[in-house]
Amino acid sequence: MPTRRAFLAACGQLTGAALLAACSGNGQEGGAPGPGGGGEAAPDPAVLTVRPDSVSPTGSPPAPGTHPLGLAEDRDALLHVPPGLPVDQAAPLVVTLHGAGGNAEGGLAPLRGLADEHGLLLLSPASRGSTWDAIGSDWGPDVELIDRALREVFGLLPVDPGRIAVAGFSDGASYALGLGLANGDLFSDVIAFSPGFVPPAPRTGRPPVFVSHGVDDEVLRVERTSRQIVPALQEDGYEVTYREFDGGHTVPPEVAREAVDRLVRAGG
Repeated sequence: MPTRRAFLAACGQLTGAALLAACSGNGQEGGAPGPGGGGEAAPDPAVLTVRPDSVSPTGSPPAPGTHPLGLAEDRDALLHVPPGLPVDQAAPLVVTLHGAGGNAEGGLAPLRGLADEHGLLLLSPASRGSTWDAIGSDWGPDVELIDRALREVFGLLPVDPGRIAVAGFSDGASYALGLGLANGDLFSDVIAFSPGFVPPAPRTGRPPVFVSHGVDDEVLRVERTSRQIVPALQEDGYEVTYREFDGGHTVPPEVAREAVDRLVRAGG
């Protein structure tokens, strides 16, 4: 259950209708009541339903390279398979989320070279709109697409259940924080490059969090975002690694490498 400080820190990054939508109580523990107004709670819309052990890989794994998953005619999700991936060994997976106005190809960009170097699978979905649903409204179609994309990946390749991370940049970083903390029983790590806030949702587990931000960021100013997000997460009991760097709204290669190295070491 988020503390009041964390909840207000998240809401403080929004204005107007977006603030009302994000702070209207969808962060309450246990989800919404069922249709009858009582009894069993409805599943929270931020919760992903698929897990690696619920799907068995079938058929031949895809060749190295980047492949569309065929889940949507427009703005499909992409799966990147690194070269030399052992066919008989479960691989780590990173769900990587693009920034506002981006697409699945852009979501791959910060981590693709490191994925090839370290043998990481990358799953890059695309938001249904210009940005992710919970950024300005509520959880919904983007969660559903990510759930379907994960199911597809789990059916194609063996995935290490102890090394499934979610990462993102800018709006994708905000979404990664909200989605990752809501699904801490699935995601082993949460990586947020220059986030703006944490979309409210009930939280599960305590995955470690990596946050980075440029001190000269003119898009999402660090003093109004990460410098509030990080202490609030620490107050809530999360292990947070925080890196500020000289620069603007970007992901420096050395910062991306540190985040990936932490994930790789966790499996060593």
